[in-house]
Amino acid sequence: MLDKQTLVTPELALPGRSEELVIDQTHFVNGSPIKAPLTEHQQQILFGMGCFWGAERLFWQMEGVISTSVGYAGGYTPNPSYEEVCSGQTGHAEVVRVVFDTRHLTLQSLLHTFWERHDPTQGMRQGNDRGTQYRSVIYVYDQSQLELALQSQAEYQTLLGDAGITTEIALAGNYYYAENYHQQYLAKNPNGYCGLGGTGVCFPPQS
Repeated sequence: MLDKQTLVTPELALPGRSEELVIDQTHFVNGSPIKAPLTEHQQQILFGMGCFWGAERLFWQMEGVISTSVGYAGGYTPNPSYEEVCSGQTGHAEVVRVVFDTRHLTLQSLLHTFWERHDPTQGMRQGNDRGTQYRSVIYVYDQSQLELALQSQAEYQTLLGDAGITTEIALAGNYYYAENYHQQYLAKNPNGYCGLGGTGVCFPPQS
């Protein structure tokens, strides 16, 4: 029987498929293009903090965020379906891709929001959502982002005290868009489920 609290190995992961999922090209909330190439002053980063519905809404509401989308990353199965990810047999986490304008929003601010708005000490779950797909992750796109993410983790660990952070921080691999109905889900379904919940521990105010 498959243990959904243990990451699947590459040899046992589902084979997936070569075809990408088709999603709307325009953000349902702010009208920005979802798949547009990055331009000057833009960066991207992937955050996993449990169910991606509430996490995506958290970030699209931040000033300086250009676009968000939800998808799957960190695993082995190419172009997985939601059902496959939930099976625990892909290795992927549910993640939010955040594209932001560095002139109006710092990576540090995004990282502080990430740490404060979920519980990064829960391993392969987030609240009542259990499974490897709900693990806490940060997937970065260059060495500078990696260093800032690791630094912020160390700072937040100091604030947390004994509770050990289990967040995975690594360079991003493939990002696979989730099904269209998951994109901006809580804007399309305002009364939908949001499982976000932090530890109550916050960073000191930024000067």
